[in-house]
Amino acid sequence: MAQVHAGHAIEPAGDVVALLGEGPYWDEADTSLLWVDIPAGLLHRTAVGSGETVTVDVGAPLSAALPATGGDVLLARRNQLVLRTAAADGGWSERVVAQTADRAEVRFNDASVDPAGRVWVGSMHTAETAAVGELYRLDPGGALTALLTGVTVSNGLGWSPDGSRMYYVDSTTRRIDMFEYYPAVGGLAHRQVFADLRDAGGMPDGLTVDADGCVWVAIWGGSALRRYTPAGDLDAIVDLPVSNPTSCAFGGAGLQDLYVTTAIQPLSEAQRLHQPLAGRLLRLRPGPAGLPSASTVATIPPDPSSHDCVR
Repeated sequence: MAQVHAGHAIEPAGDVVALLGEGPYWDEADTSLLWVDIPAGLLHRTAVGSGETVTVDVGAPLSAALPATGGDVLLARRNQLVLRTAAADGGWSERVVAQTADRAEVRFNDASVDPAGRVWVGSMHTAETAAVGELYRLDPGGALTALLTGVTVSNGLGWSPDGSRMYYVDSTTRRIDMFEYYPAVGGLAHRQVFADLRDAGGMPDGLTVDADGCVWVAIWGGSALRRYTPAGDLDAIVDLPVSNPTSCAFGGAGLQDLYVTTAIQPLSEAQRLHQPLAGRLLRLRPGPAGLPSASTVATIPPDPSSHDCVR
Protein backbone atom coordinates (compact mmCIF):
# COMPACT_ATOMS: atom_id res chain seq x y z
CA MET A 1 0.00 0.00 0.00
CA ALA A 2 1.36 3.42 -0.97
CA GLN A 3 2.42 5.55 1.98
CA VAL A 4 1.47 9.18 2.52
CA HIS A 5 4.49 11.44 2.14
CA ALA A 6 5.38 13.92 4.85
CA GLY A 7 6.18 17.52 3.99
CA HIS A 8 4.38 17.66 0.64
CA ALA A 9 3.65 21.10 -0.78
CA ILE A 10 0.12 22.48 -0.68
CA GLU A 11 -0.59 25.11 -3.34
CA PRO A 12 -3.59 26.83 -4.88
CA ALA A 13 -4.76 25.59 -8.29
CA GLY A 14 -5.97 28.68 -10.15
CA ASP A 15 -6.96 31.96 -8.54
CA VAL A 16 -10.70 31.55 -7.86
CA VAL A 17 -11.86 32.24 -4.29
CA ALA A 18 -15.14 30.51 -3.41
CA LEU A 19 -17.60 31.29 -0.66
CA LEU A 20 -18.25 27.58 -0.27
CA GLY A 21 -16.25 25.50 -2.74
CA GLU A 22 -17.51 21.94 -3.10
CA GLY A 23 -17.83 18.83 -5.24
CA PRO A 24 -14.44 18.44 -7.00
CA TYR A 25 -14.72 15.89 -9.81
CA TRP A 26 -12.00 14.99 -12.30
CA ASP A 27 -12.99 15.09 -15.97
CA GLU A 28 -10.40 12.91 -17.68
CA ALA A 29 -11.58 13.71 -21.20
CA ASP A 30 -11.09 17.43 -20.66
CA THR A 31 -8.10 17.13 -18.24
CA SER A 32 -9.89 19.55 -15.96
CA LEU A 33 -11.55 19.64 -12.58
CA LEU A 34 -15.24 20.46 -12.18
CA TRP A 35 -16.22 22.08 -8.89
CA VAL A 36 -18.86 24.46 -7.59
CA ASP A 37 -19.44 27.43 -5.29
CA ILE A 38 -22.73 26.45 -3.65
CA PRO A 39 -24.29 29.73 -2.44
CA ALA A 40 -22.92 31.78 -5.36
CA GLY A 41 -24.42 29.33 -7.89
CA LEU A 42 -21.15 29.11 -9.82
CA LEU A 43 -19.86 26.20 -11.87
CA HIS A 44 -16.07 26.20 -12.20
CA ARG A 45 -13.96 24.19 -14.64
CA THR A 46 -10.25 24.47 -13.82
CA ALA A 47 -7.65 23.36 -16.37
CA VAL A 48 -5.08 21.74 -14.12
CA GLY A 49 -2.14 22.42 -16.43
CA SER A 50 -2.57 26.19 -16.64
CA GLY A 51 -4.80 26.85 -13.64
CA GLU A 52 -7.18 28.76 -15.91
CA THR A 53 -10.76 28.55 -14.71
CA VAL A 54 -13.90 28.99 -16.79
CA THR A 55 -16.86 29.99 -14.62
CA VAL A 56 -20.59 29.84 -15.38
CA ASP A 57 -23.27 31.45 -13.21
CA VAL A 58 -26.20 29.02 -13.20
CA GLY A 59 -28.51 31.40 -11.38
CA ALA A 60 -29.30 29.29 -8.31
CA PRO A 61 -27.45 27.50 -5.49
CA LEU A 62 -25.47 24.67 -7.05
CA SER A 63 -24.27 21.72 -4.98
CA ALA A 64 -22.54 19.43 -7.50
CA ALA A 65 -21.48 19.07 -11.13
CA LEU A 66 -20.64 15.78 -12.85
CA PRO A 67 -19.24 15.18 -16.33
CA ALA A 68 -21.77 13.30 -18.44
CA THR A 69 -21.68 11.36 -21.68
CA GLY A 70 -21.09 13.42 -24.83
CA GLY A 71 -19.27 16.23 -23.01
CA ASP A 72 -22.39 17.40 -21.15
CA VAL A 73 -22.46 18.34 -17.46
CA LEU A 74 -25.05 17.19 -14.94
CA LEU A 75 -25.86 19.81 -12.29
CA ALA A 76 -27.43 19.25 -8.89
CA ARG A 77 -29.35 22.51 -8.40
CA ARG A 78 -31.70 22.87 -5.41
CA ASN A 79 -34.15 19.98 -5.97
CA GLN A 80 -33.34 19.30 -9.64
CA LEU A 81 -30.80 17.35 -11.65
CA VAL A 82 -30.23 19.42 -14.77
CA LEU A 83 -28.29 18.39 -17.87
CA ARG A 84 -26.31 21.27 -19.37
CA THR A 85 -25.35 20.96 -23.05
CA ALA A 86 -23.31 23.33 -25.20
CA ALA A 87 -25.26 24.61 -28.21
CA ALA A 88 -23.87 25.07 -31.72
CA ASP A 89 -24.45 28.84 -31.57
CA GLY A 90 -22.16 29.19 -28.57
CA GLY A 91 -24.95 29.27 -26.01
CA TRP A 92 -26.18 26.37 -23.97
CA SER A 93 -29.33 24.42 -23.27
CA GLU A 94 -30.72 22.77 -20.17
CA ARG A 95 -32.89 19.73 -19.64
CA VAL A 96 -34.37 18.77 -16.29
CA VAL A 97 -33.49 15.10 -15.93
CA ALA A 98 -35.11 14.50 -12.55
CA GLN A 99 -36.45 16.38 -9.56
CA THR A 100 -37.82 15.93 -6.07
CA ALA A 101 -40.58 17.83 -4.31
CA ASP A 102 -39.58 21.45 -3.76
CA ARG A 103 -39.17 21.97 0.00
CA ALA A 104 -37.78 25.29 1.22
CA GLU A 105 -35.77 23.67 4.03
CA VAL A 106 -34.22 20.89 1.90
CA ARG A 107 -31.79 20.99 -1.04
CA PHE A 108 -29.50 18.62 -2.87
CA ASN A 109 -25.94 18.37 -1.59
CA ASP A 110 -23.15 16.01 -2.62
CA ALA A 111 -23.43 13.81 -5.73
CA SER A 112 -21.25 11.21 -7.41
CA VAL A 113 -21.15 8.45 -10.01
CA ASP A 114 -20.67 4.75 -9.29
CA PRO A 115 -18.21 2.67 -11.37
CA ALA A 116 -21.04 1.67 -13.74
CA GLY A 117 -21.94 5.31 -14.50
CA ARG A 118 -24.97 5.41 -12.24
CA VAL A 119 -25.70 8.79 -10.61
CA TRP A 120 -26.23 9.17 -6.86
CA VAL A 121 -27.26 12.41 -5.12
CA GLY A 122 -28.12 13.22 -1.52
CA SER A 123 -30.16 15.97 0.07
CA MET A 124 -29.80 17.90 3.32
CA HIS A 125 -31.68 20.04 5.79
CA THR A 126 -30.46 23.58 5.17
CA ALA A 127 -30.34 24.36 8.91
CA GLU A 128 -28.57 21.02 9.50
CA THR A 129 -30.78 20.12 12.44
CA ALA A 130 -33.55 17.83 11.12
CA ALA A 131 -33.24 14.36 9.60
CA VAL A 132 -35.42 15.13 6.58
CA GLY A 133 -32.90 14.49 3.77
CA GLU A 134 -32.51 11.41 1.58
CA LEU A 135 -29.98 9.62 -0.61
CA TYR A 136 -31.22 8.97 -4.15
CA ARG A 137 -30.21 6.82 -7.11
CA LEU A 138 -31.06 8.14 -10.57
CA ASP A 139 -32.88 5.39 -12.45
CA PRO A 140 -34.05 5.01 -16.07
CA GLY A 141 -36.81 7.37 -17.07
CA GLY A 142 -35.58 10.07 -14.72
CA ALA A 143 -36.86 8.43 -11.54
CA LEU A 144 -35.06 9.32 -8.31
CA THR A 145 -35.25 6.31 -6.02
CA ALA A 146 -34.62 7.02 -2.32
CA LEU A 147 -32.34 4.33 -0.89
CA LEU A 148 -31.83 6.13 2.43
CA THR A 149 -34.15 8.40 4.42
CA GLY A 150 -33.73 10.18 7.73
CA VAL A 151 -30.58 11.97 6.60
CA THR A 152 -29.55 15.36 8.00
CA VAL A 153 -26.57 16.38 5.84
CA SER A 154 -25.91 13.93 3.00
CA ASN A 155 -22.27 14.22 1.98
CA GLY A 156 -19.37 12.06 0.78
CA LEU A 157 -19.91 9.12 -1.56
CA GLY A 158 -17.33 6.65 -2.84
CA TRP A 159 -16.82 3.05 -3.96
CA SER A 160 -14.13 0.46 -3.32
CA PRO A 161 -11.86 -0.58 -6.22
CA ASP A 162 -13.84 -3.77 -6.84
CA GLY A 163 -17.19 -2.00 -6.52
CA SER A 164 -18.38 -4.22 -3.68
CA ARG A 165 -18.51 -1.43 -1.10
CA MET A 166 -20.08 2.01 -0.98
CA TYR A 167 -18.85 4.56 1.55
CA TYR A 168 -21.19 7.29 2.75
CA VAL A 169 -21.21 10.28 5.08
CA ASP A 170 -24.15 11.90 6.84
CA SER A 171 -22.03 14.63 8.41
CA THR A 172 -23.94 15.09 11.64
CA THR A 173 -23.34 11.45 12.60
CA ARG A 174 -19.57 12.18 12.65
CA ARG A 175 -18.75 8.88 11.01
CA ILE A 176 -18.20 7.19 7.65
CA ASP A 177 -20.61 4.34 6.97
CA MET A 178 -20.08 1.40 4.64
CA PHE A 179 -22.59 -0.67 2.68
CA GLU A 180 -22.34 -3.84 0.68
CA TYR A 181 -22.85 -2.65 -2.89
CA TYR A 182 -24.26 -4.54 -5.87
CA PRO A 183 -22.99 -2.79 -9.03
CA ALA A 184 -25.25 -4.65 -11.44
CA VAL A 185 -28.38 -3.12 -9.91
CA GLY A 186 -27.06 -0.27 -7.75
CA GLY A 187 -28.26 -1.99 -4.59
CA LEU A 188 -27.26 -1.40 -0.96
CA ALA A 189 -27.25 -3.76 2.02
CA HIS A 190 -25.83 -4.21 5.53
CA ARG A 191 -25.03 -0.66 6.63
CA GLN A 192 -22.27 -0.52 9.24
CA VAL A 193 -19.89 1.98 10.76
CA PHE A 194 -16.65 2.09 8.79
CA ALA A 195 -14.86 4.81 10.78
CA ASP A 196 -15.85 6.80 13.88
CA LEU A 197 -14.71 10.42 13.53
CA ARG A 198 -15.90 11.89 16.82
CA ASP A 199 -12.25 12.63 17.68
CA ALA A 200 -11.49 14.39 14.38
CA GLY A 201 -12.00 17.94 15.65
CA GLY A 202 -14.69 18.65 13.07
CA MET A 203 -17.31 16.98 10.88
CA PRO A 204 -16.65 14.59 7.98
CA ASP A 205 -17.59 16.11 4.64
CA GLY A 206 -16.74 14.94 1.10
CA LEU A 207 -14.61 11.88 0.41
CA THR A 208 -12.78 9.95 -2.30
CA VAL A 209 -11.20 6.51 -2.60
CA ASP A 210 -7.63 5.88 -3.80
CA ALA A 211 -6.14 3.03 -5.84
CA ASP A 212 -5.30 1.10 -2.65
CA GLY A 213 -8.92 1.21 -1.57
CA CYS A 214 -8.18 3.73 1.18
CA VAL A 215 -10.79 6.37 1.96
CA TRP A 216 -9.84 10.06 2.11
CA VAL A 217 -12.26 12.39 3.88
CA ALA A 218 -12.23 16.17 4.35
CA ILE A 219 -12.80 17.34 7.93
CA TRP A 220 -14.93 20.50 7.99
CA GLY A 221 -13.77 22.60 10.95
CA GLY A 222 -10.82 20.27 11.46
CA SER A 223 -8.22 21.73 9.05
CA ALA A 224 -7.31 18.30 7.71
CA LEU A 225 -7.82 15.35 5.44
CA ARG A 226 -7.85 11.87 6.94
CA ARG A 227 -6.96 8.62 5.18
CA TYR A 228 -8.48 5.32 6.36
CA THR A 229 -7.40 1.84 5.30
CA PRO A 230 -9.96 -0.61 3.87
CA ALA A 231 -10.16 -2.07 7.38
CA GLY A 232 -11.33 1.30 8.71
CA ASP A 233 -8.09 2.11 10.54
CA LEU A 234 -6.73 5.67 10.53
CA ASP A 235 -3.64 5.63 8.30
CA ALA A 236 -2.69 9.32 7.98
CA ILE A 237 -3.75 12.87 8.82
CA VAL A 238 -2.84 15.58 6.31
CA ASP A 239 -2.94 19.02 7.91
CA LEU A 240 -4.28 21.85 5.75
CA PRO A 241 -3.82 25.64 6.03
CA VAL A 242 -7.60 26.22 6.13
CA SER A 243 -10.26 25.49 8.75
CA ASN A 244 -12.94 24.26 6.38
CA PRO A 245 -11.93 21.81 3.66
CA THR A 246 -15.09 20.45 2.07
CA SER A 247 -14.16 17.61 -0.29
CA CYS A 248 -11.32 16.02 -2.25
CA ALA A 249 -10.68 14.29 -5.57
CA PHE A 250 -7.65 12.86 -7.34
CA GLY A 251 -6.77 14.17 -10.80
CA GLY A 252 -3.95 15.20 -13.09
CA ALA A 253 -1.47 12.92 -14.85
CA GLY A 254 -1.70 9.42 -13.46
CA LEU A 255 -4.22 10.68 -10.88
CA GLN A 256 -1.23 11.64 -8.74
CA ASP A 257 -2.56 15.01 -7.58
CA LEU A 258 -5.14 15.42 -4.85
CA TYR A 259 -7.43 18.44 -5.17
CA VAL A 260 -9.25 19.89 -2.16
CA THR A 261 -12.15 22.35 -2.21
CA THR A 262 -12.40 24.80 0.68
CA ALA A 263 -14.64 27.57 2.05
CA ILE A 264 -14.35 31.08 3.41
CA GLN A 265 -17.81 30.84 4.94
CA PRO A 266 -18.40 31.19 7.86
CA LEU A 267 -14.98 32.63 8.76
CA SER A 268 -14.70 36.05 10.35
CA GLU A 269 -12.59 38.77 8.75
CA ALA A 270 -9.83 38.11 11.27
CA GLN A 271 -9.87 34.39 10.52
CA ARG A 272 -9.71 35.08 6.78
CA LEU A 273 -6.59 37.19 7.26
CA HIS A 274 -4.89 34.22 8.93
CA GLN A 275 -6.13 31.78 6.27
CA PRO A 276 -5.26 33.37 2.91
CA LEU A 277 -5.93 30.07 1.10
CA ALA A 278 -9.48 29.69 2.46
CA GLY A 279 -11.94 29.39 -0.41
CA ARG A 280 -9.26 28.29 -2.85
CA LEU A 281 -8.97 25.04 -4.78
CA LEU A 282 -5.87 23.40 -3.29
CA ARG A 283 -3.52 20.85 -4.84
CA LEU A 284 -1.09 18.46 -3.18
CA ARG A 285 0.72 15.27 -4.11
CA PRO A 286 0.51 13.02 -1.06
CA GLY A 287 1.97 9.83 -2.58
CA PRO A 288 -0.97 7.47 -3.20
CA ALA A 289 -2.72 7.74 -6.57
CA GLY A 290 -6.39 8.02 -7.30
CA LEU A 291 -8.83 5.34 -8.36
CA PRO A 292 -9.75 5.71 -12.05
CA SER A 293 -13.37 4.67 -11.49
CA ALA A 294 -13.75 7.59 -9.05
CA SER A 295 -14.02 9.86 -12.10
CA THR A 296 -16.47 7.76 -14.14
CA VAL A 297 -18.60 9.78 -16.57
CA ALA A 298 -22.30 9.90 -15.65
CA THR A 299 -24.72 8.00 -17.87
CA ILE A 300 -27.90 10.04 -18.22
CA PRO A 301 -31.13 8.11 -18.81
CA PRO A 302 -33.20 9.48 -21.70
CA ASP A 303 -36.44 11.08 -20.59
CA PRO A 304 -38.67 12.09 -23.51
CA SER A 305 -41.17 13.68 -21.13
CA SER A 306 -38.67 16.30 -19.93
CA HIS A 307 -38.43 19.63 -21.77
CA ASP A 308 -35.51 21.76 -22.84
CA CYS A 309 -35.04 25.41 -22.06
CA VAL A 310 -32.49 27.52 -23.87
CA ARG A 311 -30.68 30.45 -22.32
